[in-house]
Amino acid sequence: MSPEKIALVRVSWQKVLPIKEAAAELFYGRLFELDPSLRPMFKGDMAEQGSKLMTMLNMVVNSLDNLEPLLGAVENLGRRHVDYGVTESHYDTVGTALLWTLEKGLGEHFTPATREAWTHAYGTLASVMKQAACAPA
Repeated sequence: MSPEKIALVRVSWQKVLPIKEAAAELFYGRLFELDPSLRPMFKGDMAEQGSKLMTMLNMVVNSLDNLEPLLGAVENLGRRHVDYGVTESHYDTVGTALLWTLEKGLGEHFTPATREAWTHAYGTLASVMKQAACAPA
């Protein structure tokens, strides 16, 4: 990712952090609206799940200029998601829900350039997870 895109993701993320609980609720609400079949995959406390999501996103955002140390954890996450029933197409739904959530949460601050930067960042993360999920064990 370019330094400009990394900066856009980081600046916008700083605006999300104060509303991270609400953002997680928006995200999961939208995700289940887009694909109700995903709801049964989440058996635990959704507030805890939202906290895990925000923690992972925070780690990724803070590592965008050096993802290498984080790749092993992201690959493991991709492999674990297979056990939850996640398929490749679910990543597109998650990406759509994430961008929608950012747009709702950031309002006018979610510019086309910011959308493009987040699309690139999520695409990178999802690609690593999908590749790990498909790799032989």
